[in-house]
Amino acid sequence: MVLNIIWISFFFLGFIIALMRLIMTGDTQVFPELMQALFTSAKNGFEISLGLTGVLTLWLGIMRVGEHGGIVNILSRLFGPFFCRIFPGIPKGHPAYGSIIMNFASNMMGLDNAATPLGLKAMKEMQEINPDKEKASDPMITFLVLNTAGMTLIPINVMVYRAQLGATDPSDVFLPILLATFFALTAGILSISLMQKINLFNRIILSYAGGFALLVSGIIYLLISRPQSEIQTYSATASSIILFSIITGFIILAIRKKADVYSQFIEGAKEGFTIAIKIIPYLVAMLAGIAVFRASGAMDYLIQLIASGFAATGIDTGFVPALPVALMKPFSGSGARALMIETMTTYGADSFAGRIASVVQSTTDTTFYIIALYFGSVGIKKIRYAIWCGLIADAAGIIAAILLGYLFFH
Repeated sequence: MVLNIIWISFFFLGFIIALMRLIMTGDTQVFPELMQALFTSAKNGFEISLGLTGVLTLWLGIMRVGEHGGIVNILSRLFGPFFCRIFPGIPKGHPAYGSIIMNFASNMMGLDNAATPLGLKAMKEMQEINPDKEKASDPMITFLVLNTAGMTLIPINVMVYRAQLGATDPSDVFLPILLATFFALTAGILSISLMQKINLFNRIILSYAGGFALLVSGIIYLLISRPQSEIQTYSATASSIILFSIITGFIILAIRKKADVYSQFIEGAKEGFTIAIKIIPYLVAMLAGIAVFRASGAMDYLIQLIASGFAATGIDTGFVPALPVALMKPFSGSGARALMIETMTTYGADSFAGRIASVVQSTTDTTFYIIALYFGSVGIKKIRYAIWCGLIADAAGIIAAILLGYLFFH
């Protein structure tokens, strides 16, 4: 429903702005430009989707190897004690813990096909112990908010799109994304703990949170002390080393499990072509709506309006072209993805705006969609404070993404 309204709004507002330009300025080229933008966007959407096949195939093959090597189970054991402490409303030993932890582990690895079924299973199990079947319980809200924070270790989709759109180093956004998602997750946990009065000073929670905080602080401190040119070099080098080490680790884990690494890679890689073909109509549809919105001048007016507001306060406005991605993300993942692609196409994949858009896209997940999906699956009607805590996590992640963009790329 939300996506339908957004898509129609792009066309409707684009038409209104174009008509006003025609009437007020006599610009007779505005409607031919709209039609040209539509045809060009359809062509670009198809070419981008088709071009994704190679890189997407590679990464899905690698992820299948890691999955069969047991990486999801390893992450589950690694973070299990932490999650057990922030879900005090679930009895010890309840099956919901297993589904919750496996869901987060799958999300962290970007395994959406595994994460969603596990998330639905977790909601079903939490609903079984929910005293009010129409009202979201505290554990349900915690689960939803942490999902919207979108903690992902390997942002496959963004790196794939950046590679397709000509980025010199598609993985140069890896560290900023990792750091920004940490801030989003932290904000989500803090907002939940305040609402539910969860004791964050528990020894285990503090050890996990403190460890992550020290790691993030150390990275930022080391980068701040370096010249801007060196920051980009260190970031690109570190990102490449980390990612290649993960790939190597996946292969080693699979070998230890005595899995047929090559066959598992091929099985995972087969999904790449299927996914690339499936996203063509969705990508073409969203790019078409955004193309009309931009060609009419509406996008430029919106960006200028926002930029003038920030400029009045003396704030640098280099990040403003990426803000539409941030505004769209809580409502529609596909819409935000299309806006990210449009930003990189317009300004360049390696531009400051293009990189900011990439980091914002991977920082948080689609809040309203996740709430509708998971709560709808178990018939929850009273969602209480879930949206507000989710949006707090979104806001923290987006602000962090912008600030980290200035640290890494400006």
